Amino acid sequence: MKFKVNREKLLKCLQRVNSVVGTRSTMAVLSNVLLEADEKGLALTTSDVEIRITTHLDCEVETPGVTTVPARKFLSLVSCFVEDEVQVEADANNHVKLDCGTSSFTLLGLPPTDFPEVREVEPVRQLKIKENDFKRMLNSVTYAVSAEDSRKVLTGVLLTVLDGCCTLVATDGKRLAIQEQNPLSVSGNDGDSVVPLKAANELKRLLEGDGELEIVLGEKQCVFRTANFTLTSKLIEGNYPNYRQVIPPGCQRRVEIEAAKLLSKIEMVSQVLSDSSAYVVLSFRDNQLRITGSSSEIGAGSDVMEVKLEGEPFDVSFKPSFLADPLRVTTADRIVLKVNDPFNPVAMEGHEGFLYVIMPIRNK
Repeated sequence: MKFKVNREKLLKCLQRVNSVVGTRSTMAVLSNVLLEADEKGLALTTSDVEIRITTHLDCEVETPGVTTVPARKFLSLVSCFVEDEVQVEADANNHVKLDCGTSSFTLLGLPPTDFPEVREVEPVRQLKIKENDFKRMLNSVTYAVSAEDSRKVLTGVLLTVLDGCCTLVATDGKRLAIQEQNPLSVSGNDGDSVVPLKAANELKRLLEGDGELEIVLGEKQCVFRTANFTLTSKLIEGNYPNYRQVIPPGCQRRVEIEAAKLLSKIEMVSQVLSDSSAYVVLSFRDNQLRITGSSSEIGAGSDVMEVKLEGEPFDVSFKPSFLADPLRVTTADRIVLKVNDPFNPVAMEGHEGFLYVIMPIRNK
């Protein structure tokens, strides 16, 4: 195998695929990137068995071929190279020679036959959606995914397709984040798929611009494909709980709040809180919100802001991080809290199609 490639383009592609490269895998080849050069150009692939990422770039291929090379060392060297063009040549022993200007290095690769083969995904449902729309959807929910392994299905993001609408859902049992979006197109059967959080986070990193994202959902695997990359992931098996049961059916109180200002004041008051079990008290009176926090080790503090309150005055308490998380990622200028009482789930609505449900803390 022998080809010449632009250094900047090669570097960007290596950065795109290197995040899933394993360092402690029992399969040595998973520390390598698979290089496939043919008349179409160069394909680079990495995998940790659960997730597989492939990206392509144009290059001048003199001799087609396939090999693997240590991914992190390859990235490090290309990052250090100065000239614009890199020449890559691999021999029959998978010794890969890199030449760039006056620099010349050889990396010892492994047989490409050791690299896991890609498995075709039999589609159950497919959809197309704008990259930036799906990235926004992921940002809206991924922080609410459970960190506990006791319920494996809650460690992923539910992707459900129903009546032409795409919905992402995440919950850890204490809060629930939902984001809906009408995709560009949908085909196949309605149904649910649970995407692992690692795959969702990789997608957030990879998605860029307003290009088109194709999503192929199978029984046990899924594929996310754009013009720049293809990500294949295993799905989490199991039945996701009926999340709609915890959505409050109505509200007796409604509060409209400036999102950025609320986040700023929650973060400020949280400075006097000492541990993860601490909470802030939100007191709503006469179109005014007072946020209060205290701890026996540090002290106490409060701050005030204007709001628009409809309904009777009330106090409600929350874990500050649970209240702040959706505010950090929302694209809405203002959010709406819908409250029945301080003891039952509270709903937060933000940008179109977003809903967040959080359980208040019952203080003594």
